[in-house]
Amino acid sequence: MTSADLTKFRRDLHRIPEPGFQEFKTQQYLLDVIRALPQEHLSYKTWETGILVRIEGSAPEKTVGYRTDMDGLPVPEQSGLEFPSEHEGMMHACGHDMHMSIALGILQNLADNRPVQNVVMLFQPAEEGPGGAEPMLRSEEFKTWKPDEIYALHIAPEHPVGTIATKPGVLFANTSELFINLRGKGGHAARPHQTEDMVVAASHFVTQLQSIVARNIDPLDSAVVTIGTIEAGTKQNIIAESARVEGTIRTFSMDNMKLIKERITGMLKGVEASFHCETDVDWGANYCQVYNDETKTAELASAAESHGQVDFVESREAMTGEDFGYFLRDIPGTMVWLGVDTPYGLHDNRISPSEKAMDTAVEFFTDFLHSR
Repeated sequence: MTSADLTKFRRDLHRIPEPGFQEFKTQQYLLDVIRALPQEHLSYKTWETGILVRIEGSAPEKTVGYRTDMDGLPVPEQSGLEFPSEHEGMMHACGHDMHMSIALGILQNLADNRPVQNVVMLFQPAEEGPGGAEPMLRSEEFKTWKPDEIYALHIAPEHPVGTIATKPGVLFANTSELFINLRGKGGHAARPHQTEDMVVAASHFVTQLQSIVARNIDPLDSAVVTIGTIEAGTKQNIIAESARVEGTIRTFSMDNMKLIKERITGMLKGVEASFHCETDVDWGANYCQVYNDETKTAELASAAESHGQVDFVESREAMTGEDFGYFLRDIPGTMVWLGVDTPYGLHDNRISPSEKAMDTAVEFFTDFLHSR
């Protein structure tokens, strides 16, 4: 697999970002590449908008899995790249275009040079939401080819190209989405006494939320409650009868996730009493933590440290969410960060990862999967 091939894959895929479970163009592009590979020891099948590809090993004693994600984000691109998204309001702002390209590169190498063990490559939809890992795990397609161990990577803007970073145990946090509706009584801005103002109610609630981490979570532990959007009202002189608050919760322990949800529920009851309104909460997609198996992580770290093209770094845990955690809850394995050296963070509409990082990842993981 050449650098030019990887670059073409990445740029083609970057142009067609799609929402979770709507990756129709993406799936077709991937299938076209897969069908062009040597087919002698290769078989594949689709699940929803995802794909499972199996390479039959030469003397298999187990099956090794490698997973990549496929979906884009609802982010209007401002990267300035010469190959921008062709789908208005959508962008591969989390690196899934690179993730898929790397997986295709590894797959090409394995198709050309058959591994000893069976290898299953999983192209998983809907990582950004509503979550594709858990339903893929339950599918008959996956159960038929279920791997004995599994691996994945995620781009890391802060690390230089050539870096692979990970750690045993918790790498990414438990996450939950947060969607809250508040309903009161709207009216004329000059007659507030005849209304129940949901802008004021929502503002008080968001301010109260900040006390949860500050005053309910052990300061030696970690948690995040972030509100990303608030929507309310239609005009400057009309008191809003409804408001919607959307955010996310991140914790390293399930006990803290439960505690935060209980506190939010309690606060909403207080808001209802204080502002004479109704509320409801939807926890949306919930992802379990990414917990790396200690043995598999140590084996990967050892391979990285002895690999001539890789700089291995022991990473810290992060509040990032990733539904690969569902695979790791069921199958021993590990996820790693891949350095891509860009000043812009994940989900930033200006992110432009270094494409040179793909060569590093393909070479390392091809060698690693061959060694399993």
